[in-house]
Amino acid sequence: MFGTQHAYIEYTKSCCYALTDHLAKSRSVKTPQDCAAIVLKRKSNIVDREAVSAAAGGLQHLTMTKASLSQAEHTAADYYFDSYAHFGIHEEMLKDTVRTRSYQAAIMQNEFLFRGKTVLDVGCGTGILSLFAAKAGAKHVYGIERSAIAEQAKQIVQDNGYQDTVTIIQGKVEEVDLPVQQVDIIISEWMGYFLMYESMLDTVLYARDKWMAQGGIMMPDRCTMSLVAIEDADYRHEKIDFWDNVYGFDFSAIKKLAMQEPLVDVVDHEQVVTEPCKLSTFNISEMTKSDAAFTVPFKLVATRNDYVHALVAYFDVYFTACHKLVWFSTSPKSRSTHWKQTVVYLSDTITICQGEVITGQLTCAPNKSNPRDLDISIEYSFKGKNSSASAKQEYRMR
Repeated sequence: MFGTQHAYIEYTKSCCYALTDHLAKSRSVKTPQDCAAIVLKRKSNIVDREAVSAAAGGLQHLTMTKASLSQAEHTAADYYFDSYAHFGIHEEMLKDTVRTRSYQAAIMQNEFLFRGKTVLDVGCGTGILSLFAAKAGAKHVYGIERSAIAEQAKQIVQDNGYQDTVTIIQGKVEEVDLPVQQVDIIISEWMGYFLMYESMLDTVLYARDKWMAQGGIMMPDRCTMSLVAIEDADYRHEKIDFWDNVYGFDFSAIKKLAMQEPLVDVVDHEQVVTEPCKLSTFNISEMTKSDAAFTVPFKLVATRNDYVHALVAYFDVYFTACHKLVWFSTSPKSRSTHWKQTVVYLSDTITICQGEVITGQLTCAPNKSNPRDLDISIEYSFKGKNSSASAKQEYRMR
């Protein structure tokens, strides 16, 4: 049914998103076909009609009224977490050597931090970070995983002879009772696209506040988010300006929708036309849940004469407790990762000269109707030798 494992994951997520959005708008799901229609509109580039029909059949038991809304939203969340039960998404993450080898280095090159310590792995997936910690000499490692991949993680732990050191617990972090009162180290790969999209940050902070011992260590413990401007005429023409004239008709109503959805993709470093601007720094050891919603200014200085079609956000991750600093970047100028970069297109095409500056502010917050979505607002202003522009644009990552 599906061409790739990635398509399967995206398909599963699309079902969850479609259902959640429909609930938010109509407060009821009338028929399975309603869900199918929404999925077709949302992810038509990934799933075929047979796939959607099958999904509709699977959603048949979700017919509801306002009284059962809460239960339905819980079921939608289950669909989301079930996507992480499929091995394909874990294969992609494990094969991301920038990600996995950075965690391996942070743990294995700092055995003095782990020796004899109790470690918690939040969202442990297949258990790779738990195994690194056990190999580094941890007294005991508790890995918590909500999805069904926890069963495979338990088997992996046993197959590698660490069953006496690593305990995998399937469940929601907020509902799990650990057999210990405190842990010395919390490790987690919680980051999402745009750092915060679909991230597990809330869960990691909950675990920190509930179980972290005084003087404990978070890994990673620091993240930064940055912004650059890029030239991207080809994609803009193909995917956005296309709607200006569709077989002689004005389809700009859809262009507005296309502009509102950020693109997650690998950006060629040669497209970058400004210096990076650091937007924000997050101290995971001290931050609160509310810090994940923020408004920050930016200033982008052009490095050459070119056009600006879009802004690109990326993040860097740091393990500062290490004897030797370990970190990695998702910048367009670094080796690509499964997080890629997040691209937002501007309504204006800016003609910029070297040294000229785009200023503005970026706001990011969880969507009120679906906290897994992100609402992003960018307000920018530019006045240069050859052009000027100013606008405020709204985006939603879903």
